[in-house]
Parts: sequence; structure tokens; C-alpha cells
Amino acid sequence: MTIQHNVDLRAFNTLALPGQAAGYLKISDPAQLTAAMPGKERRFILGGGSNLVLTGNFDGLVLHMAIPGKRLLKEDADAWYIEAGAGENWHDFVQWTLQQGWPGLENLSLIPGTVGAAPIQNIGAYGLEAGDCLESLTAWDFEKQAFTTLDRDASRFAYRDSLFKQQGWHLSGRMAITAVVFRLAKAWQANTRYADITQELAVRQIANPTPQDIAQAVIAVRQRKLPDPAQIPNTGSFFHNPVVDREKADRLAAEHPTLPRYPQPDGWVKLAAGWLIEQAGWKGKRLGPVGMYEKQALVLVNHGGATGNDVKQTMAAVQSDVRARFAVDLTPEPIFL
Repeated sequence: MTIQHNVDLRAFNTLALPGQAAGYLKISDPAQLTAAMPGKERRFILGGGSNLVLTGNFDGLVLHMAIPGKRLLKEDADAWYIEAGAGENWHDFVQWTLQQGWPGLENLSLIPGTVGAAPIQNIGAYGLEAGDCLESLTAWDFEKQAFTTLDRDASRFAYRDSLFKQQGWHLSGRMAITAVVFRLAKAWQANTRYADITQELAVRQIANPTPQDIAQAVIAVRQRKLPDPAQIPNTGSFFHNPVVDREKADRLAAEHPTLPRYPQPDGWVKLAAGWLIEQAGWKGKRLGPVGMYEKQALVLVNHGGATGNDVKQTMAAVQSDVRARFAVDLTPEPIFL
């Protein structure tokens, strides 16, 4: 187990931002964590780097989670329980479960990142969140110097949120997720609540979609809207969809009749951040080397040579313009390091 020093992190974040790690260690086995900087030294747990904004050099140790492995852990009359290592590519894992005949994650196809990072952000798309299917996760607790297991309830999932973010562990490096177990129900039902997916299936003339049909529809929609980070560096959706009270949502809808609104079970209303950003004039607009994608205003892109400071300046400008027009605050999704 050899720690590398002064490692360039540009290749380890999908925005291709510059920055060096004072120390870097690739974790391919959970046992490595038991010897990796016990105590209070600064550390950062890195997954696929698809939800990360580097703001400069990092003076601690980056632990790059690359633990492999995926298997059917068990099954009962109601569900399959699938375990995957934290370093598994998320999209590849989803497609593998479908190939094995274990549906349930198809709406989360083509989301970048790793399995271990999925619960932290509680990734979601097209009517499904990772937390909906999570059975449990295993993590190394640096403070307690022990492995711990958290079930779905203990993980405290919310919209793009989890215990890891609520406690700040994703920034402090207190815990490193090593494996995740998903419960995939055998009584599968197609989730086609979102219009984009329904329309794509209609174009394909599919009235009774299989899990694979939905996965392919999701992939097609995402490929039309989102740039490939290998071609245009980005982190996918950059802002959370804001949630406002019903009174404010009704007032905004009266002023802007085409505003997309999604009522939530708790009575609040989710708004489409991409629509707000586009109406504020930012679709395809750039500020220096950073701008909002021409095909999807919710995606912030690096046109080349950007720094973390460039990203923060563009982010602030977008937030200011949306606030001025709609009195709505946008919160960024990525982690800033």
C-alpha cells in the first residue's frame, strides 16, 4: 500500500478542473482502509469524480474508492438482494442487473459515478432514487476504527440527500462506503411517470415496456440532453430542482403559465431548475470558459481551461439571475473541494 504524492486530479473529476492532492491512495480492498491514516488527518473519499468541483489543491489524502465486485447476495419470495463494491461503475452495474433478470434500477441508467457514491447523493432520475431500492450499506468509520452497516432508515435519505451529507461526512472523510446492497422487488412494475420517458417509448411504439425497454429509453433521453464528459467536461445536472411551498408555486405559475411543477407528497412543490435557468437567459450562455449547456440549461460545462474559481463565478451569476427573476434560490448539487 503505497501513497502517491502531489498527484494531478484533473483526470479524476469529470469537469476536468486542475488541482493536486498532497496524497493519493487507490483503495481496491476494504482492508486497506484499516491502515489508511487513522486519526484526525485530513482526507477526502473520491468516487468517480462526477459530482465534484475542485477549487484548487487538496492538502490531505485522497482515498480513491475502487473496490470491485458484484453478486447476488440472497433472494427470498419477494426480492433479490444484490451486493456491489463501492468502486463499481454505476451504469455498468445497472445494466448488469438487467442482464441477470433483476429489474428495478433501469430508470437510473447512464447516471455517471460509482456504486459507493450513489447513496451519498441519493442519486435519482425519472421517478426513482437510489435510496428507494437500497437495503443496506457497509462503511469504514475512521473515527471508530471499525466497519459499520447502515440500513435504509438509518441512511436518512431525502431528495439528493442522505445521512452522509447531513453529517458532513462526505467532506470530512469520516466514513468510506465499501459495499452497497440493493433490494430489487420481484413484483416489478414499469415506472413511466415522467413525460420524457413516456414520449420516448411512444416514439419507439412500445406500449408495454420491459425493464430493458425503459433503460434504453432513459439512455436515449439522457444522451440527447447531457453531454459526454469525455467530450465536454461537466458534472451532469449542476443545481437541485428547488422545492417551494404551494402558495409560492401557485403565484409563480400565475405569472409564468408554462412553469413545470411537480407536487410532492408533503404538500410542497418541486420546480424545474433547468426551466428557470433557461428563462433567465442562461441556456447556451457562457462566462469565460464556463457556461450552461446549449441543449440543457441545467448542465454547467467547462469549454476548456476552466478553474474551480471560474465555475464558482458562473454559478453565482446564474443563481443571481434566477433569484432576480423568480425569487427562487438555486442550490448546487456537486461537492466543492
